[in-house]
Amino acid sequence: MSDIEKIKKLRGATGAGFKDCNLAIKESGGDLDKAVEILRVKGISKASKKMSRDAKEGVVAISGDYKKTSIIEVNCETDFVAKNDDFINFVKELSEINNHINSNIEDLKKSKMKNNETVENNLVALIAKIGEKITIGKAKTISNSSSINYQYLHTVVKDNLAKLAVVVSIETKDKSDTVNNFGKQLSMHIAASNPLALESSLIDKTIIEKEQELVTEELRNSGKPEDIAKKISLGKMNKFKEENALLTQAWVMEPKKKVQDVLKELAINDLKIKEFSRIKIGE
Repeated sequence: MSDIEKIKKLRGATGAGFKDCNLAIKESGGDLDKAVEILRVKGISKASKKMSRDAKEGVVAISGDYKKTSIIEVNCETDFVAKNDDFINFVKELSEINNHINSNIEDLKKSKMKNNETVENNLVALIAKIGEKITIGKAKTISNSSSINYQYLHTVVKDNLAKLAVVVSIETKDKSDTVNNFGKQLSMHIAASNPLALESSLIDKTIIEKEQELVTEELRNSGKPEDIAKKISLGKMNKFKEENALLTQAWVMEPKKKVQDVLKELAINDLKIKEFSRIKIGE
């Protein structure tokens, strides 16, 4: 086999560039297996350098069914790479594995992919091949035995991959079209309104504390008397909690109503919103 044929074969097997394959063939003395190992080592070296860069583009993938649904974010540096076939195929397979292992990131990295290599090794190889930083971001699996999951994808890149994805779990024995329509609309509402929690008492305390700091600083600089400032502060914080808790948000489809009002109007006694997950690239 000539060197040119070996380079072609090595490129096909690894996806590396002509120059890198040529150097690896020479360094290995023409041994293809050794050349693959050389490229892998060099790939890891290149990948580690790229990991210091920002990765704010990418896709969010959803996999599973209406009983068990998983959502995962994979980041890259440019939107061009987010539409690359190698990147898309990697994310699709990764998404299926993620659903299988219930969004445990450490287990995910150690899991084997179709080529019998781990996710971690495939990620390193992809970084070396594409030339951008690629990272696995947030992940969540929603699975409740008595619930139905609804999903929404916004700005779809391809199939089950998008720039923003939502999964929401609704519990009820009612299987009517009314419930299905509400589930679909609710997932769209969550995409648009970005609630921080189901109800105000469940909003992360650190977020509340940070908002309180900002409000206090704003009022301190306004020069208002302390008693008035306290009343204003209380009103601002109550509004913040109301606008960021799903149940008290204005319903996107009819803003004069709140989500909890729509729930009451449906008049389905056992209908409950169990949990949700919303992931948007760049947030």
